[in-house]
Amino acid sequence: MCGITGWIDWDEDLTRQQHILEAMNETQFHRGPDAGNTWFSTHAALGHRRLVVVDPKGGGQPMLRRRGDNIYVMVYNGELYNTSELRRELIARGHTFSGHSDTEVLLLSYIEWGEDCLNRLNGIYALAIWSERDQSLFMARDRVGVKPLFYARRGSSLLFGSELKSLLAHPAVQPAVDANGLAEVLIMGPGRTPGHGVFRNVAELKPGHYLVYNRSGLRIHCYWQLESRPHEDDLNTTTAKVRELFCDAVTRQLVADVPVCTLLSGGLDSSAITAVAAGVWEQNGVKPLHTWSVDYRDNDKYFKPDLFQPNSDTRWVQLVSENFGSEHHDVIIDTPELVDALSAAVRARDLPGMADVDASLYLFSRAIKQSATVALSGECADEIFGGYPWFHKPQAASEGTFPWLRGLAERVHMLAPEIIDLLQPEEYVNRRYQETLANVPRLPGEEPKEAHLRKLMYLTLNWFMATLLDRKDRMSMAVGLEVRVPFCDHRMVEYAWNIPWYMKNCGNMEKGILRRALAGLLPEDVLTRRKSPYPKSHHPAYLETVRKMVTKILEDSSSPLLPLINVDNVRRMTQSTGSYFNRPFYGQLMTDAQYLAYLIQVDTWLREYRIQIA
Repeated sequence: MCGITGWIDWDEDLTRQQHILEAMNETQFHRGPDAGNTWFSTHAALGHRRLVVVDPKGGGQPMLRRRGDNIYVMVYNGELYNTSELRRELIARGHTFSGHSDTEVLLLSYIEWGEDCLNRLNGIYALAIWSERDQSLFMARDRVGVKPLFYARRGSSLLFGSELKSLLAHPAVQPAVDANGLAEVLIMGPGRTPGHGVFRNVAELKPGHYLVYNRSGLRIHCYWQLESRPHEDDLNTTTAKVRELFCDAVTRQLVADVPVCTLLSGGLDSSAITAVAAGVWEQNGVKPLHTWSVDYRDNDKYFKPDLFQPNSDTRWVQLVSENFGSEHHDVIIDTPELVDALSAAVRARDLPGMADVDASLYLFSRAIKQSATVALSGECADEIFGGYPWFHKPQAASEGTFPWLRGLAERVHMLAPEIIDLLQPEEYVNRRYQETLANVPRLPGEEPKEAHLRKLMYLTLNWFMATLLDRKDRMSMAVGLEVRVPFCDHRMVEYAWNIPWYMKNCGNMEKGILRRALAGLLPEDVLTRRKSPYPKSHHPAYLETVRKMVTKILEDSSSPLLPLINVDNVRRMTQSTGSYFNRPFYGQLMTDAQYLAYLIQVDTWLREYRIQIA
C-alpha cells in the first residue's frame, strides 16, 4: 500500500514547481514511510510514498517503462491478487520483467491492453499512468472502492491524491466548504455522498470508474457496475460457490514479503478469515498465525447487551484463537488515550468521522503496526450478505430513507436556525436518497420483497460500506498498516448480489448462506453466533469526558463550531442525565457519547484545517 499524488498542467512548466509537488507528496508520508520519490516532465508531475509489501528492490515508484517512442510513468496504491496469472500472460505476449512486484505487472498490463486492462485485474487499487507521447493521464479506482482517489480541476490544472490533504497542500486548492460540503459534514456525516470530496470543487473518483485527462478535456467512464440477473444455482451449488470464492480470496490476500496477521473479533467473518489463514500457514509450515483484537479498559464492567451489540467479544476471541492455535494479542484502550486520539483520527481522515470508533481503530492499527505490516479484516460481509439489522427489521427497512441514518430530527435540532435554512437537511437527505435509488440495477419481474431488499442492498453497498472502507483505509494507513478485505473481492460481490434473499437468509439467520458455506470450518458456537459490530467503549468516564470537552468548546467564543450549532440545545444535551438519542443516529454504534465526540471532531477540523465557509 502507498500514497499517490500528481499534477497535470498545460500552462505551467512543472519542472520549475518541484517544491509544490514534493510538499503534496510529503503530506502522505504516513501512507508510505519506507520510500518517497517524484517524477517530472514539462506538463506532468507524479509523486509516490511507498509502504513495502512485495518486492522491496523491484517495486519502486514512480515506475517508468518505454514502448517504442513513448514513456509511460505510473504511481499506484494497492495490491493485485492475480499477479502471477497476469505475469504469465504478459510473458507469453513477449514482455519481460525486472522484478516480481505487482506494480510492474500492472504497468505492463496497461501498456499491453490499455483501459481494458482493468477488466483483468483482481485487487484493490488507485492508479495514475501518464503517457508522455500522448500527453494524457489515465486514472482508475478499484471496483468496490477500497482504495481512495481524490481530484480537483483548477484552471489548466488537474490535481490528484490518495488523500484530501495532498490536494490541500497545493496553493490552488483552498480549504473552502460550500453549502453542499457543509451538509455532507453536518447531515450525512460521518458518511459521504459517493464521489463527493466535501471541499469546494473537489471530487472523489467513484469506485469502478476511470478518468482520462488530456488536452481535449476530462472524460470519466464507468468500467464496472453490479448487474442484476436471475440466480440459476441451487442452494447446494450456491453454498459451494460462496465457500470456494471466499477461501480463494483469503488465500490470495495472504501473499506478502512482510509479516501478515488477521484481525479477530470472534465473530463469523473474522473467525472465518482466521480459519483459512491458519490452514494456509500450517500447509506452508509457517506457525503461528498472529491474531489481534481490541477492547476497552473496564468494558466488562459496563457492557450492556442491546439489539445492535448482543454480546461482547472476549470469550469468542479466546475460543477461536485456541481452536486454530494462533498467537493472540489483545489491545486494551483506556479512556484518556481514546479521547486524545479523536484529533488524530480527524487528521487521518481529513474530515470529522466516526468519532471514537475511528479513534479506536487508529490506536488499534498503531499497536498492530509494531509487529506486522499487513492485516486481513472481515469488513463488508454484512453488506454483501445482508447482515445488518435493517435487512431483518421491517420497520427499519420501510422508513423511506437511508436505514443507518437515523435521528435526523434530533441532529437538526442541534443546528443553528440559519444553518438549517441554508442546508435544508430533510430535502438534502431525500435528494441523495432518490439519486441513489435511480441507479439501482433492477431485475424485471422480481418479487416485491426481493426488489425491496435489492434496493436496501444497493444503498448499503454504495453508502454504508463506503464509509467503513474509508474509515479502514484512513485509520490503518495513518500508521503505515495495510489492511486487506477479502470479502470485497469483486467476484464475491458480483456473485452474492444476485443470490436471492431466501438463500442469503437460509436457516432464518442473518448471512445464513455464508454460515452454511463455512460449516465444518468453524466451531459450531462461532458459526451460529449473532452479529456483533466493532466494539466501542461503554465506560461512563468516556461520556463524561466528551461532555466536559463540548462544554469547554461552548464557552470558547472563538470556536468556529459555535456559528453552526444551536448552542443552547447542545448545552442542554451536555447537562442532561438521560439519553438524547434513543437509538444510534448513525449505523449501530453512534449514540450520545459519539455525537458529542463528533462535535469535538468538527471543531477540531474547522480549527486545524482553517475551514472557510463559502
